[in-house]
Amino acid sequence: MAASIYLALVGFGRDCPGLRGGPKLRRLPAGRRSDAGCASTGPADFFVRGRRCTPGPVKLARHTQASGAAELGTNGRAPQTKRILGIIPNFRSVSTDEKLPPQTVKEKFLTATDDSFDYSSVFVPALLAAYSMGTNATPEFGHGAVGYGRYFWHAAVDQTSENYMVEFVMPVLTREDTRFYTLSSGSFLKRTGYALSRVIITRTDAGRETFNLSEVVGAGASSGISTLYYPSRERTLSNVGTEWALDVGIDGASFVVKEFWPDINRHLFRARNAVGPASR
Repeated sequence: MAASIYLALVGFGRDCPGLRGGPKLRRLPAGRRSDAGCASTGPADFFVRGRRCTPGPVKLARHTQASGAAELGTNGRAPQTKRILGIIPNFRSVSTDEKLPPQTVKEKFLTATDDSFDYSSVFVPALLAAYSMGTNATPEFGHGAVGYGRYFWHAAVDQTSENYMVEFVMPVLTREDTRFYTLSSGSFLKRTGYALSRVIITRTDAGRETFNLSEVVGAGASSGISTLYYPSRERTLSNVGTEWALDVGIDGASFVVKEFWPDINRHLFRARNAVGPASR
């Protein structure tokens, strides 16, 4: 009897917040029904204002299990985050076994816009501009601050053009899904191969695998567009091919990073993630 009352009191502290200073507890004999029509199934079934309150330890156990499931995701795997290291956009990554509705035209446009104008979108153009100036890739741009500025804005326009062609224009025309479905299990080589293969294999809006026209053709079209704003001397088929290969290569590398990011995040930042959802 004492144990039953203890369980009930613990439970009411969580499930019946109006208990303190509220109505007194009433325990129904086994088999008897309350005013709300709820039958008593045992000595720990108490009712307040006709509402049954389940003992707290049971609820607490379920809450603990739910928190653990949230830590690993509903499929038992480490979940993706919206950003990598809290900076790099990771908006398109989902688990390969997730069943999601088809993307709308608006969603594809917003995805391309987020990737193009996010505050972190300056990092890749900044690095590419520094490398290109260091290798004197386009002599017409010169050197110094002015030369770096020219390299930077060209790289930024290249990135924006490629984002919209690969994530919006082509996917709308071909009805392809722009999201990256991570494998999340298997050996390192298997997952790396899978991630790299996503530059040529994707899903349709209907969920079937197909050749990734959005990536291959979209990146090529973007490279062709770039000839409109580069010096005439740089408008060669060789340079267009180099730009196309660079765009596809960067996307392939980003897929590999996104594939392993949940594992890296869970292992490197386990202490931070262990704080739990309530503190975030």
